[in-house]
Amino acid sequence: MIYGIGTDVCDIRRIAATFERQGERFAQKVLGDAELAVWRARSARWPKRGLRYLATRFSAKEAFSKAVGMGMRMPMSWRLCEIVNERSGKPVIVLHGALKQWFEAEGLIVHVTVTDETDYAASFVVVERQP
Repeated sequence: MIYGIGTDVCDIRRIAATFERQGERFAQKVLGDAELAVWRARSARWPKRGLRYLATRFSAKEAFSKAVGMGMRMPMSWRLCEIVNERSGKPVIVLHGALKQWFEAEGLIVHVTVTDETDYAASFVVVERQP
């Protein structure tokens, strides 16, 4: 049974402007530890690719917060929700701490997809209650 859905479209130029003002502090606020490692590696090779990565993660977390219906308030927080890729490239959401405990207690599972194209990143999340 579907518990909630969420979608988000993010202007990568807005992420770039925020990053210019705040620097790495912005990435550290939005990204979890595993995401930070990927972001740093991508940014070192190609800064625009790093910004796209940051934008897709920002977008996916916004979509997830909408799907679970709580916005960005506890137990939802930027760093407790990570979007990582399986070996195949498929994005998956990994939760931590209080958010993971709440999610599991509710018997929920999540599906996510992310994409980016030139100036925009978009994400779609479906959260289901396990039967």
